[in-house]
Amino acid sequence: MILYGSSLSPYVRKTLAFAGEKGIDLDLRPTGFPNPGPEFLEASPFKKMPALRDGDYTLADSSAIIHYLEAKFPEPALIPSNPELRGKVIWFEEFADTVLTSCGGKMFFNRVVAPMIGRPADLVAADAAEKEELPPILDYLETVVPDRGGYLVGDSITLADIAIASPFANLAHLKCELDSARHARVGAYIGGILARPSFAPWIEREAAFLAKQAA
Repeated sequence: MILYGSSLSPYVRKTLAFAGEKGIDLDLRPTGFPNPGPEFLEASPFKKMPALRDGDYTLADSSAIIHYLEAKFPEPALIPSNPELRGKVIWFEEFADTVLTSCGGKMFFNRVVAPMIGRPADLVAADAAEKEELPPILDYLETVVPDRGGYLVGDSITLADIAIASPFANLAHLKCELDSARHARVGAYIGGILARPSFAPWIEREAAFLAKQAA
């Protein structure tokens, strides 16, 4: 199966990590930005990444792809069948995809991506996101993440953990350090998830790429 996109995107990284936890091998390929290739456009008509190609089947959007993979490869289950647990997993993914990634995206795009692709950067918006939007998000997470190990939903890793952790890799690339007193649980929890083999190799490659771009 082919996945189009860049792992620097929290949505692409989330999909790659989800597949990794299931033992699914995805062939990550670029979209062809700024001139997307025809294969990517066939899979994602509105140029959004990630997009999936599985033989003749194509699909865009990280959540859609993840639900496809969960249905096709049900073990290990990363989306619980229990209604209450499933509801929580879906909530945490939605929270990560909208609130958390929106905040981190303002920081990462304006400080890293915009200069890289020659677009104007709004550093005021990036600073406001870090100083005003991010702290209450972290305050919320501090109340819900497990203390001293464990997972957000149930007793094993789920899509909830994968979705919440993925945007934090971008914050780490920005050297955005969490307050060790105010958000100690968040820091320990995220560190544990991002250190998993499903995440760590991608993050290492991203760091090497960003270092090369900055040199």
